[in-house]
Amino acid sequence: MIVGILNGPNLNLLGTREPAIYGTATLDDILTHLSGVAASLGVELRTAQANGEGQLIDILHGWRTEVRGVVVNAGAYTHTSLALRDAFTATALPFVEVHLSNIHAREPERRHSVLASASIGMVCGLGADGYEYALRGLVRALASRRS
Repeated sequence: MIVGILNGPNLNLLGTREPAIYGTATLDDILTHLSGVAASLGVELRTAQANGEGQLIDILHGWRTEVRGVVVNAGAYTHTSLALRDAFTATALPFVEVHLSNIHAREPERRHSVLASASIGMVCGLGADGYEYALRGLVRALASRRS
């Protein structure tokens, strides 16, 4: 089984971007850790990061026949992008949202996810560890859908 890990705008700056909010782990640190988790779960990963909304949508379109599901940190597009939500529903890719910070405890404009109603779950506020929890949850959900 192949699972996608999709990261949105500014996540390429993790480790240096507002470490008090987002922590000190870099995106490479997170993806390296996830590779080990994926191996222990018997899954392969496809990873991508893009700062543009259209780029993220193009990635999802390209993955629609390759991956079984996606862990996504859409960054600020979480709160604004109906187009990204529509790309998930159009491709029928199950996904779990992950957020390093607790979006529900942030500024009012960050407390709502337009993706959430199409997702199978969300992990937020647990820092870089949230990616592992999201991956494990997604793989378990996909396995139970196969049964």
